Amino acid sequence: MDEPLLIDHLNARAPAFIKILGGTIVAVDPEEPSCTFEFTIGTDFCHSIDVVQGGFITAMLDAAMTHAVFSSIEGITGVSSLEIKTSYLEPTRAGRLRARGRILKSSYKTAFLEGRLYNEDGLLTATASSVAKLVRKA
Repeated sequence: MDEPLLIDHLNARAPAFIKILGGTIVAVDPEEPSCTFEFTIGTDFCHSIDVVQGGFITAMLDAAMTHAVFSSIEGITGVSSLEIKTSYLEPTRAGRLRARGRILKSSYKTAFLEGRLYNEDGLLTATASSVAKLVRKA
């Protein structure tokens, strides 16, 4: 499947929480392999006026990392996080955010993933690493 069709397919099947967070896949690179989301986050997801709550940051990074798997490995029907570690490097403020997830290494049943979250100015505000169980078609 070519990249524009793959992006449309993945966006059409996105879970509700991604839509609630204003998320849309804007790029995939099956060769790298990676997936990039843009999120539009309002202050409803914030504490301290405009600082995005950490759980939502982790959710955005997790979405980008798992969709790197869906966009790059054929036959995957599910990705279950076994472990996620998020590092908050700067306050992430409400607005337009870009989350990029990529596969560092994968085997038949497991993937090691990395995510990065950037603000509108391109400042890296958070990173994540994850180990995930891969579920394949029977």
